[in-house]
Amino acid sequence: MVNSKGVQCALAAVLAMGAVTGSAQASAAPADFYSTPSELPAAAGQLIRSEPASMLLRVPTATGGLPADSTRIMYRTADSNGEPIAVTGTYFDPQAPWTGAGERPLVSVAIGTHGQGDQCAPSKLFGQVVNVDSHLAPMVEYESIAVNNLLLRGVAVVVTDYEGLGTEGVHTYVNRESEAHAVLDAVRAAQALPGTSIAPDGPVGFWGYSQGGGAAAAAAELAPQYAPELDVKGTYAGAPPADLFATLEEIDGSSLTGAIGYAINSLVEAYPELRPSLDVEINDRGRDMLARVADQCVAETAAAFGFQQTSSFTRSGEPLSVVLDRLPVARELLDRQRIGRLTPSAPALVQSGIQDDIVPFGQAAQLATDWCAAGATVQFTENAAPAMGRGLGVNHVAPMLLGLPEATQFMLDRFNGVPTAGNC
Repeated sequence: MVNSKGVQCALAAVLAMGAVTGSAQASAAPADFYSTPSELPAAAGQLIRSEPASMLLRVPTATGGLPADSTRIMYRTADSNGEPIAVTGTYFDPQAPWTGAGERPLVSVAIGTHGQGDQCAPSKLFGQVVNVDSHLAPMVEYESIAVNNLLLRGVAVVVTDYEGLGTEGVHTYVNRESEAHAVLDAVRAAQALPGTSIAPDGPVGFWGYSQGGGAAAAAAELAPQYAPELDVKGTYAGAPPADLFATLEEIDGSSLTGAIGYAINSLVEAYPELRPSLDVEINDRGRDMLARVADQCVAETAAAFGFQQTSSFTRSGEPLSVVLDRLPVARELLDRQRIGRLTPSAPALVQSGIQDDIVPFGQAAQLATDWCAAGATVQFTENAAPAMGRGLGVNHVAPMLLGLPEATQFMLDRFNGVPTAGNC
């Protein structure tokens, strides 16, 4: 049985993360905006289509709107196997002037866990007040905090929906290469938009927390080979799930147990060779869980599967982390998602809470250690907030909010050319 009081606490923690967002049924985007054309552009990051988008609390002005004018975009990127795909996102052109050094900078914000249903795509959620989907489940666009924080400082922002959120197919949740490609190609697409206040070769940063922290970190270390032309100045990676094995063990039995279902669906989508081995390990209850979370946003998943043990989803009664570890193909594919084996070319800030009960501290610290050993400039910051209800997710959410001032200053300093030696 799900602990209803615990779920309520977990949902309250999620709701505390930011401004609530709008109804999927009332999305401003026409349905066909998210339909992938039969032929994709040849170049990665090339725009496919764009349209004006709404934004919560936007105040019209003589020159546009505060804090920004927003544009919904679809662009070409690549999946984890290098195959061309189309993804969507949102570009925000700020009204606030950039008063720092050089051209107005652009930050590619990688989103944290939203869910796996198409209705969870942030490009459908920005600009709404309350999102209650067809399952009567609430959703919050908590990335509005980071986005508005940057916009009010004159920093332009682009937010990718990642592969499979809004567009066809399954969202490839925490897939290192797919998410990195989407984050990097979002920059290329934004820089190609006409009529913006950013330069086509201007300074760039990556920003993300939790799932987004992993995506931002993956983008930072993949940029030198995938998008070497980008003028990357810095990366903020908060609570990055750099080691999925460690994260699966930590999250099992927490308020976000169901997010493991997102990860399993993602692996099978990207690497169908896993399906035969996995099918013989998952029981009927597990198959039902995987099918249901594929169409859910995170609040509904927390309510439906929070505080459950993944051992109840397997035929052997073993946790899914154990099952995946003894399947050679699964072990190889999860190891392929490990972040920290490549080297970022620009300074990075990695933050983690020592009591984080969703994305464990130790593996985030290891990412910083790995990057330092490779010669990268890394600032690793521990958040020492005490444990507050193990498994509820509060110890995962709180460091995001408490770390915002440092993350903001770190990014602004990189754009202003302030030297940093890190603390390797």
